[in-house]
Parts: sequence; C-alpha cells; structure tokens
Amino acid sequence: MTDVSTPDVSTPDVSSPDVGAALGTDFVGIAAEFGDEERDYLQRTRAFVDDEVLPEINGFWERAEFPVELVRRMGELGLVSDGIDYPGVPSMTAASAGLVAMELSRGDGSLATFAGVQAGLTMRSIDYFGSEEQKQRWLPALARCEALGAFALTEPDHGSDSLLLETSAVRDGDTYVLDGAKRWIGNGSIADVVVVWARGEDGRVGGYLVEKGTPGYEATVITGKGSVRAVWQADIALRDVRIPAENRLPGARSFKDTGKVLAGTRSQCAFSALGHAVAAYDAALTYASQRTQFGKRLVEFQLVQARLVHMLQEVVGMQLFCMRLAQLHQKGELNDTVASLAKLNNTSKARQICLEARDLLGGNGILLDNHVMRHLADVEAIHTYEGTETIQTLLVGRDITGVGAFA
Repeated sequence: MTDVSTPDVSTPDVSSPDVGAALGTDFVGIAAEFGDEERDYLQRTRAFVDDEVLPEINGFWERAEFPVELVRRMGELGLVSDGIDYPGVPSMTAASAGLVAMELSRGDGSLATFAGVQAGLTMRSIDYFGSEEQKQRWLPALARCEALGAFALTEPDHGSDSLLLETSAVRDGDTYVLDGAKRWIGNGSIADVVVVWARGEDGRVGGYLVEKGTPGYEATVITGKGSVRAVWQADIALRDVRIPAENRLPGARSFKDTGKVLAGTRSQCAFSALGHAVAAYDAALTYASQRTQFGKRLVEFQLVQARLVHMLQEVVGMQLFCMRLAQLHQKGELNDTVASLAKLNNTSKARQICLEARDLLGGNGILLDNHVMRHLADVEAIHTYEGTETIQTLLVGRDITGVGAFA
C-alpha cells in the first residue's frame, strides 16, 4: 500500500541560509551617482528586507497571509511615499522612491505591491486630485501605514479596456450613490479608504473616496492565487453605496486624470521588476558559488559562467534604464511612453532572469527557502498589472508611428 502520510521532516535541508541575502550587485558603479538621501533609503530598505522580511516572508507567502506587522514597519521606517511632496509624508527624490520599490521587490513582491497600491495609487490619487481637507486627513496617515488604502479601477469585464468602466456615481442631494463592481483590487478588503473610479451622470470618470464601514460596500478576498500571495486582492460589490458629496476628488474630471496616476506607477513597476531580477541573479550566483557537483563548484563550469554573465548583462541594462527614468522624472521630463517602454522591457527581462535562476538552482530552485521560486511566481503579477505587455507595446507603438492599433 502506498504511503501518503506526511513526509519525514528530518530530511536534511539542502538550501543555503544565505541564498536570499543581497550582494549589492552594481557592476557598472551606478550607486556612485547617488546622493546622501538615495544611499540612506537604499541602505534602510535593504536592511529592513534582509533583517526583517526575508526571515519571515516565506511563511506569509505560503499561507497567503497578509503581513500586517511588516507593513506597519514600512510606515515606521518612512518607506511609504513614492515621492509625494506633502507635509507628514517622507520626502523622496524619484531615484529614492525607485530604490525603495526595487529593494522591497528584492525582498518580496507582495510587500512591493502593497506599497505600490498604498502610495503609488491611493496616495497619489489623493495628492493629485484631492481637496486640502482630504489630503490632510489621509496622506500622513497612509504614509505611516496607520491607515490602509486601495485603488478601485479594474472591473470584472474591464481590465485593459478600463476606459469603458461601468461603475456609476449619481448625485443625490448632498451625497453620491455608487453602484457597480470592481475586481483585483489590492487591499480592497482591509482598506480604511478606497479610491473608487466611477462614471458620473455626465459620462465623465471621477474618483470617490469610500471609507471603511460604508453600507453597501462588500469586499471578498480572491483566493487561489499563485503569485503575490502575501497581499490580498478583492472582488468588490458596490450596491447603493452612499457617500458625502465632499468625498468626491474635486480635481479628477476625466479618465485622463486616472491615466495620469497609472502613468506614474509604470516607472515604479520597472524598478520593482529590477528588484525581482536582482534577487534572482544574486541567489543564482550565491548558490552556484557554494553548490558542488562532479567534484567542482558550479561556478567552475563554463556553461554556468556564461549563464550568469548573460543574467548580469540584462540586470545592468535594467539598472541603467531605471536610473534614466529617475533622472527624467526628477526633471519633470518623464513621458508616459518612456515609462511604458521601461515597464515593458524590465518585466520581460525579469521573467527570463528569474526563470534562468530557477533552472540554475536545479531541483532546489523550487524550494521557498531559496527564494527564487517565489520571485518567479511574483514577477508574473507585475508583468500584468498597471498595463499588460501588449498594452505597453501598443502605447509605445502609437507614439513612434502616430497610429493607434488598439482595435
């Protein structure tokens, strides 16, 4: 009779405890261009990842459990800002914000996704389009992670074509009534404030703040994910959700405003993809330096060296792309299609680097203790959210040809 009992947990652990640690990979010396602020954010985030995230995150990921204490620590350490300039929000240059996103992703894609939703989407929507009262109430609390935020745009039938969203907002005296459905909403089940994008009676898309506990708002966590498992996305039903008129974001008047928020997050996606790629490369190099087969360490084989060099080649290109993004952003010269090209390039490269690292680790590559498999799974989410590879390609294609080929 076949034994299907629990495996013997006394089996020797063949993983390396150091495989996930940062090597500080910077082959062409990009860090020499950093100022004191950038170095501080890089070191602070890297220490948080190595000391607090990596020892714990595999358990959260495997259990699909939201790591609330790690999230609170991100707020305490001043890592949640994404470059938003407002009193009570940590000051960051564009490069600092990118480096934070990169290092968080090197630790875990779920935490980086949370930060992207919290700062890049929720806080940025309020910063760009909110009233002064809305900013004062929410931005500092969100930056400290004392309050959690969500950004509700995608709908069950409208993802890439979110321009066609059907959620409605109808004015009724001194309130707005929201009806509709949203899907894949990060933090949607736990948020204290949700930026809901809905179509008004005039057909224009606007943003509306729905606070926790509002009647008619129902969020259900999406289960069964194989990627970014330690952050929760939700299906949201909005049934006769009534909010005060002052909860409308006064500066959001069309879908172009929604697009402005999304464009700002694409460059952060490029940095996040770089973080996944660096994590995978560092793990592969560390493992290959330690693992012995046929009487030699793996790094002594020509084929292994060739694969590692190819991975490094792609990582360096991604790093240079990201730093140019930060330079353009800081000067106010970053346009949407450059950000799209960066996201397209870096997520595609990161997928291949993670896959190569998984293969270099052999059978040990599928163990969570070696971290690579988690990055391989998590990079699939970033490859899709904030605009798929196809959408980014068409955006850049329209820019260089002057022809829209979306339909």
